[in-house]
Parts: sequence; C-alpha cells; structure tokens
Amino acid sequence: MNDIICAISTPIGRGAISIVRLNGQGCLNIAKKVFQSKKINDFSKLNPRYFYLGYFCFDDNTKEHCMMVYFKSPKSYTGEDLIEFHVHGGTILTQKVLNQLLNNGARLAQPGEFSRRAFENGKISLDQAESIIDEINAESEGELKATLSLADGKLKNEILNLQNYLTENIAQIEATLDYPEEDFEKSAKESIFKNIKKIDNNINSFIESSKNARYLSNGINISIIGSPNVGKSSLLNALIGSDRAIVTDIEGTTRDILNESIYYKGIKFNFIDTAGIRESNDVVEKIGIEKSKKTLISSDVVIFLLDGSKNLTESDKKLKNLLKNNKNIMIIVNKIDKKRVLEHQENEICISALKGTNIDTIKDKIYKMVINEEIDYNKTIIINERQINILFNCKSILSDIFKSKDQSMDVIAMLIKKLWNELGKITGQTENEQIIDLIFSKFCLGK
Repeated sequence: MNDIICAISTPIGRGAISIVRLNGQGCLNIAKKVFQSKKINDFSKLNPRYFYLGYFCFDDNTKEHCMMVYFKSPKSYTGEDLIEFHVHGGTILTQKVLNQLLNNGARLAQPGEFSRRAFENGKISLDQAESIIDEINAESEGELKATLSLADGKLKNEILNLQNYLTENIAQIEATLDYPEEDFEKSAKESIFKNIKKIDNNINSFIESSKNARYLSNGINISIIGSPNVGKSSLLNALIGSDRAIVTDIEGTTRDILNESIYYKGIKFNFIDTAGIRESNDVVEKIGIEKSKKTLISSDVVIFLLDGSKNLTESDKKLKNLLKNNKNIMIIVNKIDKKRVLEHQENEICISALKGTNIDTIKDKIYKMVINEEIDYNKTIIINERQINILFNCKSILSDIFKSKDQSMDVIAMLIKKLWNELGKITGQTENEQIIDLIFSKFCLGK
C-alpha cells in the first residue's frame, strides 16, 4: 500500500491562496482530524469535487478559515484519493498546515511523486508527464503551445497506433512461421514492408515537424557584428524597444558582449550586441573583440551592420571576409537618414536604427531565415530532447528493417519487436526504471 503523502503545491511566499495536497489511501482519516465544517457530518460521505468551507485546526487550538476539496479515487489526478486544502497565502501559515498533516501520519512527498503515482496508476503516460514539466518551464508562447498540444495524450495515442501496426505485422509473421508449408511468405513480406513504410513516413513527419524544437525551447541566437561606431548598440536598442546599450560617438564604447531577448511570433530572439571588431591596443577592448568573434560560431543568425553614410572601411572588408562561410548572414545598412555613400550590397536591408525605420523587417527576416515557415501547432511538435533522440533511434532500426528484406521472417520479427520497444520508451511502456526516476526527479515538490 502506498504511503499517504503531502506537499505544498503552490510557490512559497506571500499570495492570495496556498494549496497543500494530501494523497493516498486513508487520507480522509487525516483530513477528519484537521478539518471542520458545518457541511460535513460524515467524512465517508463527502461529495467529490465539492468545495467545503470550514476551518483547518492546529494542535495549539488555533484555526485557519479555509476550503477543502476531495477527489475520490480513481477520478483524481493521481488515480488515488486526493485532498486539497486551499488556505490563505503566506510562508509560515502554509508550512504550519503542512506540519500538521505530517504530525498526523502523512509523509512529505518526493519531487514529482504526485505525477509519478499518476503515471503508475495509468492516469498519464510518460510523454504526458514530460509535457507537464515542459509546460511549467516554458519561456516562450511557441514553446508553451507545443507542450499544450501534447498534454492531452495526443502523442501517446499516435505512438500506440504505430505500435498496433507493428503488432499486426508480428502476428502476420507468426502466421507464416506456424504454417511453413503454405506458400504465402512472399505476399506476407510485401504487406509487412508496406506497413513499415507507413510507419517510417509517420516517424519522418514527427522529426520534420520537430525541427524547430530547439528554437521553441532555447530561442534564436542573433549576433550583431560590425566595425566600431556603425550603430550596433543603437540597433540593439531599437530591436528590443529599450535603451539597454550605451550609445556614444566614441569608438570602442562596447567592450563586452551584451545579451537581450524579445519575443516575436512566439519565438524568443536572443540578441547579442558585440564589441566592434577592429585592431586595438586596448587590453580590455581586445578581450571584447575576441569574444565577439567566438559568438559567430554559436549564433543562428549574424547581422552584419554597415554604415550607409561611409564607404567600406578596411575593417568592414576584413569582417566581410570573416563572415563569408556563415550561411545565415543578414547585411543591414544603417543610417539611411543620412546621405548614402556606401555602394549597394547584395540582399541588403536599409534601416535607421536611430529612427526605428524597417526594424520589423529585420525581425521578420530572422524568423523566416531560421524557422522557414509558419509553425503549425495543430501538428504533433515534439520539443523534448529525450523523445527526439528516441525517434532517431527508431529511424536507425527502420533502416535495419529495410535492409533485412531478404532475411528470414525470424530476423524481421526480431527487428520489428525492437522497434516496438523503442517506441514504447516515449510513452513509458518499455522505458527502464532509472530513466523514469530521472524524469520525475525534475518535478517540483507538490506536483
């Protein structure tokens, strides 16, 4: 029998309401000791999902005016009896409620133990549990949309459908092995590999729609590179809509990289304002310049900023040569509010960082350069790294299956079972205990 567990499920600190959870068989017996309400005569006859107004009672004879709600097994988040106490927010009060439950026989829940029990009781699959973590940790609208689409079991159902296809294939192979005298192995193989091709297409679709996963989770890293005094800091300020970077006419003002982020179409844009790259004898500035060069490697997009009121300098030419092997380069010509002197640059975007001209054009081009097309959130978008790695493992197994076409049915069946097991790691059907422990350890207390 599982222990009765309890935990605070809301952030610690001042607030309107704090929620303390109590879960497990026998939790009603503890609730009966600590909660009083005029509406309750018999705790065994509580109405599930009904808020009872009453008092939480402490051993020192003090009482807290609060509400209690009871979720009866199996129709609860964990699949077990679960009670929530909704008390006034406050660090000391909430901790006092928790201590009272501990003093009456409950134990403190481990991180993610409520969700772990939900998984073990079949209320959620492993991928749904991971989507809960991703929802909590989401830092952009795009990342949140992707996780919300998986929280209701959409991925689990699609994986189960693929496994059902594989089960049918295994059954078909077993039939050919049971009746070897019948000459239908050739037609059976054709049918099996036709189904395997469909599964391959489905997994390819998962991988394709999840190509933008890294950008949904981490955002797009954009470096602003240019010679000193071309307006890099002014551009950063215009892009983020705030005077974050220091702007002066003195060359070498920016001596270190400066990071700022905004959100555009649900994607996080991480802008990096770099030190102007030039020859310098200043020790501090030289360190900044070296850092600027290193950001080119980790950037998804590099904005190469030029001063439209001047001809290309030697520094500009060296930078242009330095950037020639980067695939995502945006050439931005600044200071169009002044007389144009600079010769036309291929695929240039002309702006005035000072006046904010064409700033949205830059953002739109960044999005299109990296994301390529509007993200369809109606599709299954897998952003979880563990799940994506499993899909690539499945691709490797599928490659082996296609190569085994001329092998015996026993070999093909073994590989199909291997694919079935690999897919099962996504939902938790076949994942080992150590991995499951690691996943739930990432949850906070009370979830």
